[in-house]
This record gives sequence, structure tokens and C-alpha cells, in this order.
Amino acid sequence: MARPGTSRATQLVIALPIGVGGPALPIPADEESVGRDEDTPGQYVSRGQEALFDLRRDWSPVLTRLRRRPMGELPLTEAAGQLVEEFARLPRERQSPDYRKNIRTLTILVYWLGAEIVIAERDVHDLAQLDPNLAAKPVCQFLRARGLLLEDPELHQDAHQVWIETSLQALPDAVANEVHTWVGVLRSQGRREDEPRSYDSIRRTFDALQPTLSAWAASGVTTLREITQGQVEEAVEELSGHRRRKLASSLRSLFRALKQERVIFRDPARHLPVGELKGIPRAVPSDRLVGLLDQATTSLGRLVIALAAIHAVPGHDIRTILTTDLNLARGTLEIRRGLLRHTLYLEEVTHRLAMEWLTYRHRRWPASVNPYLLVSQRSALDPDHPTVSIGLLRLALPPGLTLDGLRQDRILNEALETADPLKLMRLFGITEQTAMHYVGVAHPERTAKLPR
Repeated sequence: MARPGTSRATQLVIALPIGVGGPALPIPADEESVGRDEDTPGQYVSRGQEALFDLRRDWSPVLTRLRRRPMGELPLTEAAGQLVEEFARLPRERQSPDYRKNIRTLTILVYWLGAEIVIAERDVHDLAQLDPNLAAKPVCQFLRARGLLLEDPELHQDAHQVWIETSLQALPDAVANEVHTWVGVLRSQGRREDEPRSYDSIRRTFDALQPTLSAWAASGVTTLREITQGQVEEAVEELSGHRRRKLASSLRSLFRALKQERVIFRDPARHLPVGELKGIPRAVPSDRLVGLLDQATTSLGRLVIALAAIHAVPGHDIRTILTTDLNLARGTLEIRRGLLRHTLYLEEVTHRLAMEWLTYRHRRWPASVNPYLLVSQRSALDPDHPTVSIGLLRLALPPGLTLDGLRQDRILNEALETADPLKLMRLFGITEQTAMHYVGVAHPERTAKLPR
């Protein structure tokens, strides 16, 4: 909108001369911008000017220009320089192994955007993705702790949850809503409280269901209320082995949840035979177990081996043990399994190994506040308090051995000594079906069906 140049306004105004014809006059350049270096960021050109448009920033041109200049030569404001110095002064034990990448990333951000404004989390990640010598996560943690980070909810979504939501869009609306209800039940968001399953586990189950659901939708099915027992049996009819067992188990889980939530009136998969999902557990050769603890080179590795080979703790449970779950005075260790708790009574070897690990952890990372018992170089001082990876636990084992193999060997050995499933349930915290399965493998003559 054209207005006289003498008018005053607080909004954006394009002041054009009124009633003046002829060619457009040149716009005089700002004296401060004449001869400005092309490397000068926009925050110094128009200080105090707020952003007019919220667009995603392209960092490629910025990196192209800054590659010609060392990071130490970039002119930082006083606030920006203090922020970078504070990050560089962090104790080395609180720095990640790639701390130079973190300092470089923060330097570019505060140079180009300034330290007086909140930095968008999306900008940090977009910048770090363009160069392998830049890092995003530690910088975001540092800025978040000082209230200088504008978090992006999309960056904190579970990748498996996003995959499930995207896959549901390909199904009819009614079917997608019904499957979404099933996902909510598995996440313990239904009518009954239960142990919530991870999105990773739900994705694997939904992955087995997806071809069948897509085939039903292509045949004209608009809601799962239309599915009959014959259609369910037909879906698994031509499959065999693990694929059939997986699909049958997934279908029973889906329709059982919908019946529980009163979305359907009858369960067409109720009588669908699943078969035995578990394979036959195998014992580890005794020569592989001799000197097993001596083969571990770290205190963490020895404790992991003891928990798996002596107490048959699964790898997932080992990763999620909290430090407060270990009571050395009483000699107990509590294993959390959803809403359930299983108490282990530590014998002398495991008690000593647990004490050695706690002593090493305290000396190695005295500033660690990670609540989990097992930590690594990366997770000990990470403000997000992650668990150790399953790969780290596997590295603690000698070649050729697995956590599941050691666990199965321990339960099977106990089942060989006793045919009492109740003892296995109390000792290892396993279910009745699992205990009977191990007893049947250890003593097939006692559980074989009698001839008619």
C-alpha cells in the first residue's frame, strides 16, 4: 500500500512517491552495508529486525562461504564468544569423543544467528547433516540446558511410531481406526491396564499383518467387523513355518484387542491355531563355558555374563536395570518387567562382580547421573540418560556365544536337575508356558502323550 513518506507506521510499509511519473529512481544503499563482506551474517546487517517469514533455513551457502575461514577467525559477539568458551570449558569427561565437532557446530550457529535469540532445534540438525565434521545432539543438549533451544516435536517422534502411522494411511479409514485402537491396547491405553509394548515390537507385529490387511482392503473390506472366521483361516492357509505362526499370532492379538475394546462383537480368530512359537532350547557345550568369566576383559562384561549365564536375565532386562534396583547390603537385584517385579538373590560371584562394576563406574564417571546400572562412554554423561545398546552387551561375550544362548542353557540345565516348573518360575521369573516348555524339552518322557 502506497503512503506518503512522512507517514508513521509500526508495520511494514512500502513508501512510494505519489503522482511522480517517469522511470523508477535508484534506491540509495545503506552506508553501513556498502562494502559489506559477503560472509557477514544477516543478524549484523539489520540488528533488531525480527523474522518476517518462518521458512526452513538452507545452510549450504553458509557452509560454502565459511569453509574458506578457520573457526577461530570468525568475529563473534561478546555473548556468543562467552557461550562457545563455556562449552569448551566443560570437563573433558562430560564431553563426547567428538567434542571438536560440537564446538565447531556451536560456533557456526552463534556466529550466523547470534547468541541473543533462541536457536531452533531444526537448524542445528539441518546444519549438522551437511558436514560429517559437525554434530547436532550434544549442541542441542547444551543449548536446551541454558534455555536457548526451540525444540521441534517432529525430531522427538519414535521412528517406529511414524512408520506405523504412515502405513495406516494406506488403509480404509475405518480399518485404520480399528488398527489404531489395537496399537493403543498394546501401548496399555485400552480398557485394561497391562504392560506397554514398545513401538519397535508393535511394528514387527504390524509388519506381519500389513499384507493381509491390504489384501482385505483391496477385496472391498471397509471394516474389520466384516471379517469372518473363514477369511482368517484363509489368510494363513497357504503359509507355513514361522511366517504362518507369526501371522496367526498377530491376527489373534488384533481381534482379541478389538473384542476387548468392544469394537467388534465376535472374535473370528479366537480358535485359530498358532502352533509353538518357541524353538527347542539348546545347551551350550560345556567346554565353551569353562573359564567364561576369565575371557571377559572388562568389569561390565563380567557382570553381563554373570547375569545371563547364572541368573538367566534376558538382554533387554539387563539394559534397563536401574542402579536403585541393586541392593548390595541385602544381596538382591530387582528386575522390572512392566508392572511386574522379579527379585534375584545374588550369590557370592555375582555380588562381587556387581560391587566391582559399581566401584569402576564411580571412579570412571563420578559426575554421572544416568539412572541405569550399566553405562558406557557415551551414555554415562548423556543428559538424555539413554540405556546402553544391545550391541555393547554382545561385545562383552566371547565369539560364538549369545545372551539368549546363555540364558537358555541356564534354564535348561536347571530343568534337567528338576522337573518342577514352579521352581523354574520362581527362580527365573518366567511364565507357566515357558517353564513347561523347558521341562518338556529336558524330560520328554514325562510330558509325552500316552497312546490311546
